Amino acid sequence: MLQLLAAHDVTEQQWRVLRVLSEAGPIEATELADRASVLQPSLTRIIKTLEGRKFITRNKAQGDGRCVVLAIAPAGSALIEALSPERRVIYDDIERRFGRERLEHLLDLLEILIDGKG
Repeated sequence: MLQLLAAHDVTEQQWRVLRVLSEAGPIEATELADRASVLQPSLTRIIKTLEGRKFITRNKAQGDGRCVVLAIAPAGSALIEALSPERRVIYDDIERRFGRERLEHLLDLLEILIDGKG
């Protein structure tokens, strides 16, 4: 997957941010950092890069100008869509080698770790 991302000049952390925004819709920066498992200082740099490449948009939250709401832009959605077939092949290979049950268990454990309930 890293080679696929590198071919599109996207880091793994940038990809996580794009995926979260694609799946969650517009969200505040602090929630995005939590969901993407990215430290806030790193997220600030990632936001600048992705916004500069027109992959995301940044707006002030209604009612609280201090909060930033981020959303995936059409170019970001297009990137995710463009990588979907290759990404699917990679994930299918992982599932084939690792086994569906073990992969699902691993994903459950990672979700627990991300949520901080472990």
